[in-house]
Amino acid sequence: MTGTNLSHEMRGKAGALARPALNGGAAPVLVVGGSGFIGSNLADSYLADGEDVIVLDNLSRAGVEKNLDWLKERHGARVHPVITDIRDWAAITPAFADARAIFHFAAQTAVTTSLSQPREDFEVNALGTLNVLEAARKAGRNAPVIFASTNKVYGALGDIEIAKARDQYLPTDEAIRLHGIGEDRPLDFCTPYGCSKGAADQYVLDYATSFGLPTAVLRMSCIYGPRQFGTEDQGWVAHFLMRAIAGGTITLYGDGRQVRDVLHVGDAVAAYRSVLESIERLAGRAFNLGGGPENAVSLLSLLSEIEALLGHPVPREHRAWRPGDQLYYVSDTRSLGDAIGWRPRIGWRPGLSDLCDWIRDNCPDRAEMQHRRGVA
Repeated sequence: MTGTNLSHEMRGKAGALARPALNGGAAPVLVVGGSGFIGSNLADSYLADGEDVIVLDNLSRAGVEKNLDWLKERHGARVHPVITDIRDWAAITPAFADARAIFHFAAQTAVTTSLSQPREDFEVNALGTLNVLEAARKAGRNAPVIFASTNKVYGALGDIEIAKARDQYLPTDEAIRLHGIGEDRPLDFCTPYGCSKGAADQYVLDYATSFGLPTAVLRMSCIYGPRQFGTEDQGWVAHFLMRAIAGGTITLYGDGRQVRDVLHVGDAVAAYRSVLESIERLAGRAFNLGGGPENAVSLLSLLSEIEALLGHPVPREHRAWRPGDQLYYVSDTRSLGDAIGWRPRIGWRPGLSDLCDWIRDNCPDRAEMQHRRGVA
């Protein structure tokens, strides 16, 4: 785990952690993986409302320590970092003692890594999530747990008939074209990543049934936006922009016609907060979270928009398809909208422009970005 020099870092002897020293008042929100992309944006939203937030993270992902520094600079002593790993149940449990709500984003996020290191993938995603659930249950506060799952629990969707258009794949089924993939889609775990996240997804739901813990699951599509340090394996929208701004070549696995529904992180944060506010009636349910059909875009189309933003062509190359890649995935978010009145408010084009501005102002210098490989 990467260290940090923050004054409120909490790491005890032999990895044991003390109970966070809170500032009094209302119980804090705990964001597991709170230094990551979505976690830091969510933490910032609660901190901006004057709440205390415990940020539990092992700082293993490149760049996330900058997100933690950013939270501290903006919110000072109301940020309570707990630097530890969710695989260590004894170490994480003190952080749950006073939490009023728990958001769980910590994960191994790359399909490619799961294929090369399946045991580590399982330990982080499946065992780590069980540790989070048990820590929440043992704390005895009945604090809600809201889990960040993935659309990969639906598998490669190989049974859906797909037609090839000029720059995108489209399903021949009109209902799917209009609305996307719904929660009634059978689960079909594929790749070790899909299996580990799928197991975690089901554990979270079962803890509502077996133990009465108020839990909910959001199966996310492609979230993008500020504070995302995209890599070749995860965070492809930010990664494409980083490479393009740096003048590098972007590598596409497959032909680039793959379609995804992209969702700005501001809309994702609004969804997570709304689910928590309604957790009493939503406990034990899973919802799809993505940009929906109105924010569906192929990799080729998004690259064309990046070229328009930057005013110059972006070099690209193609490589073989990767295992488990979905030709088309668009979330049907009607269930979530019906449940909490949520819908995406930031269109993908203005959202992409927003991310482009943030990357130019905040990302590593061009020399470092040149070393990043542009892969989707």
